[in-house]
Amino acid sequence: MAAYLIRRLWQMIPTLAGVVLLVFMLFKFFGGDPAEILGGLNATPEQIAAIRQELGLDQPWSTQLWIFVKSILTFDWGHSWATNEPVSSLFASRLPATLTVMVPILILDTLLALPIAMWVAYRRGSLTDRTIMVVTTVALSISFLVYVIVGQYFFGFRLGWFPVQGWSDSTLTNLLTYAPLPVLLAVAVGIAPQTRLYRSFLLDELGQDYVRTARAKGMGEGTVLFKHVLRNAMIPILTNIGLALPSIFVGSFLIEVFFSIPGLGREVLLAVNRSDYPVIQAVTVYLAVLTMLINLMTDLLFKVADPRVVLK
Repeated sequence: MAAYLIRRLWQMIPTLAGVVLLVFMLFKFFGGDPAEILGGLNATPEQIAAIRQELGLDQPWSTQLWIFVKSILTFDWGHSWATNEPVSSLFASRLPATLTVMVPILILDTLLALPIAMWVAYRRGSLTDRTIMVVTTVALSISFLVYVIVGQYFFGFRLGWFPVQGWSDSTLTNLLTYAPLPVLLAVAVGIAPQTRLYRSFLLDELGQDYVRTARAKGMGEGTVLFKHVLRNAMIPILTNIGLALPSIFVGSFLIEVFFSIPGLGREVLLAVNRSDYPVIQAVTVYLAVLTMLINLMTDLLFKVADPRVVLK
């Protein structure tokens, strides 16, 4: 396990180098001139030249690339062009709000979709199975924006159960007051595809020879499902969870905008509108790093879920 972990971390270096180089080239050649963006329409050529010198844009490309790499390694991206706030401080202050929404979504998505999928897989072909599959198909066809509008109107304005906007400095208050509605709507959107996918994984395993053998030996259906089928289905389920993590992180960006949550996602969208390059670059690089670490963690969980898995 330790040798595999070291090897995977070593293999991540060229991948990360490629991501860094790609991001640098995209912002260098396709993102516009940062000096002109900062200077504005009324800036004189002398002012633009001074800004370029201050940002190091008058240096050779190799020097600029080294400055970019050093920013990644030292977590020092300078200051936001829009708010003049240090990018590191911006991350530290906005990330807790994002995690307050994202973590419950991930946990509830998994804890609700998996038991439902096991239930309908156990009752495959029944009226319950067909009904839930129809409901999930309908849910998949509805836009997330519809969920937000209807949820805010019904649960916020009509019933008054939750505020539709707002945030506080207390994590407990946020979890109990401001986060439930956006989390509820996000889970309502995500549970349908997850249920269908997990059901297909479980049904694939239910059709295997070892299941028929277990039944022939007199094992109960519950024992077969929990002890054998679920254990073997955990590999694709963990893979799906690992792949879903970055998308949940990105999806929380939209939730933060709709519900005015002062998280990292809303700050990123504001940065895009303002052409705030330091913030955009930092988020792009660190999201790539997060994705690679999640993939590594998923592979390690394979071994925990099934010791027979050989890590290569």
